[in-house]
Amino acid sequence: MSDMITADLVDLDLSADTKEAAARALAERMVALGRVTDLDGYLADVAAREAQMPTGLDGGIGIPHCRSEHVTEPTLAFGRSAAGIDFGAADGPADLIFLIAAPAGADDAHLTILSSLARQLMNAEFTDALRSVGDAASAAALIRGEEPPAAETAASTDSVASSVAASADDATGTTSGAPGGTTAEAPGETPGERPFRIVAVTSCPTGIAHTYMAAESLENAGREAGVELVVETQGSAGFTRLDPAVIAAADGVIFAHDVAVREKDRFAGKPTVDTGVKAGINRPAELIAEVREKAARGEVTAAARPGGGTPVERVGEPGEGYGSKLRKWLMSGVSYMVPFVAAGGLLIALGFAIGGYQINEAKSVTEHFDWGQVDSWGALLFQIGAAAFGFLVPVLAGYIAYGMADRPGLVPGFVGGAISVTIGAGFLGGLVAGLIAGGVVLGIQRINIPPVLRGIMPVVVIPLVSSAVVGFLMFVVIGKPISEAQKGLTDWLNGLSGTNAILLGVLLGLMMCFDLGGPVNKVAYTFATAGISVAAPSDSAMKIMAAVMAAGMVPPLGMALATTVRKKLFTTAERENGKAAWVLGASFISEGAIPFAAADPLRVIPASMAGGAVTGALTMAFGSTLRAPHGGIWVTFLIGKPFLYLLAIAAGTAVTAGLVILLKGMRGTAPDGTPAAESPAASAAEAKQPVAA
Repeated sequence: MSDMITADLVDLDLSADTKEAAARALAERMVALGRVTDLDGYLADVAAREAQMPTGLDGGIGIPHCRSEHVTEPTLAFGRSAAGIDFGAADGPADLIFLIAAPAGADDAHLTILSSLARQLMNAEFTDALRSVGDAASAAALIRGEEPPAAETAASTDSVASSVAASADDATGTTSGAPGGTTAEAPGETPGERPFRIVAVTSCPTGIAHTYMAAESLENAGREAGVELVVETQGSAGFTRLDPAVIAAADGVIFAHDVAVREKDRFAGKPTVDTGVKAGINRPAELIAEVREKAARGEVTAAARPGGGTPVERVGEPGEGYGSKLRKWLMSGVSYMVPFVAAGGLLIALGFAIGGYQINEAKSVTEHFDWGQVDSWGALLFQIGAAAFGFLVPVLAGYIAYGMADRPGLVPGFVGGAISVTIGAGFLGGLVAGLIAGGVVLGIQRINIPPVLRGIMPVVVIPLVSSAVVGFLMFVVIGKPISEAQKGLTDWLNGLSGTNAILLGVLLGLMMCFDLGGPVNKVAYTFATAGISVAAPSDSAMKIMAAVMAAGMVPPLGMALATTVRKKLFTTAERENGKAAWVLGASFISEGAIPFAAADPLRVIPASMAGGAVTGALTMAFGSTLRAPHGGIWVTFLIGKPFLYLLAIAAGTAVTAGLVILLKGMRGTAPDGTPAAESPAASAAEAKQPVAA
């Protein structure tokens, strides 16, 4: 273990009586050697890690550890307590305390050695030697895997030192508890003629200690139980996938983890025990027995969907259909785009309000800015907002790809979105670019890559290849048709007038109120914001934005009015929610009506849709416009024909309130029959907290 631990980092007479005091005493030794730069900062990181999960282990071991920016190099300190210190282990206090300090960017080699220590803590011979060692130098040598200089301990620790060194070879990837390390069936062998086979995955939040201790414990228990057990350690020291053939031949699976198992679908369709990493350390034999019982009963997890189809079809939660997954990825992009829409749109709108409607023609503020001139401030706000709006399509595409393929999808997604803006494909181009980018990355990730190239895949190969493919398709193949479609849509919107515009207002109003902030609501909202996401939006686009925001305000305002006018029809919880709904509705937060819809969807949702349709139609008929994508009544000064706009909202609110009162009046009273009582449904609905639209 190199000089990661020296005699100066060993305290064989640790006098601390709490885990905090023990960590401080050992950390002070690290500070004295320059291994830790900020004692309090490092101890705060240790405490934060301890808060995730106690680091005490059965057998009298405490192993506090963390990554910290205050650590200069990987360091291990060891303390031995005669009285014992409580680290949260089930069997009592710990007398052997190991404090592990890893830099925020620790290299794999050092973390591999640290993981070997974690494995050795499962070795009773190793821990017994530490309890009997007589001096600090011998203890440090024993932990490093070297022959201790003290003659009195050399004989008892030679085998332990060899074992520590050997275990470091296993810590970076897969390890096997199988005799001889064999896992494949011999020709003609049947399951009844071979040992039961288990594959396991272990992982913990830090990936330094518990990951490898659970692996060692499971392997030891596997040997004792006579089963073949192979472990994949998903820790900081490396992540080497188990051979697919080994997984295929396994009779059962054990997940002992406190963070998500990576590529979990590889293990689908087998008897599985899923538990925390500490269970893998403290009761491995029980886990092995449990998975064998499940196998005997034929209890398996859902099988992975076979290959084929589009990448979108092969990702997502088990049982999800194509449409559900597609909506999930699209909503991922929209959710990340909305803050850019709100910030950029409001800044642009404020720029127009301060500088006038010609502010979009102002010179760049880098060329001309007068601190005392109002127009300069208007131009500044407009140009900042325009810069934010410039990210809309790339962010949309990037995070659609992210939703499909995780972080590797970001680069090709952003590149495809930026190309969409360049060629005029706009919002539609961004949608397509994001889906293509996610699909390309997923396809690349399924290629069997030699181990030597895996390290450069996420930072070089995947971004390079996927960006080139997406760029080629957007520039040469599909970009122009999408651009023409975008132009056609824009021309159609600009040509809307009279009855067509009113019908569009009705449709948008229905969509905004159908699921109160859900996917349908977001489709209508995104359609509207895409129209004003340019420096000079058309009049039709601004009318659509006005209709969408006005309709989205109606459901919570309608419910607030209904709870005020006919209190006896609502429970106490609903009446309290009604008070908050006034503010939420006025702020264009459609989710303010969710508690009511959850408790009584058959009455609330139709009433909300009716009011939204009326408001959308009236707003379009009145010709109100809006340059801001959010804000509710608080941006009334940015609305064209504001009084008619507010009248449309009032009319829709009255329709929703009147209809919901009529429908609930047929029932007579609150759901439980008494106005003041709480119904179970309302209590459940109250628990749903509204979120920003």
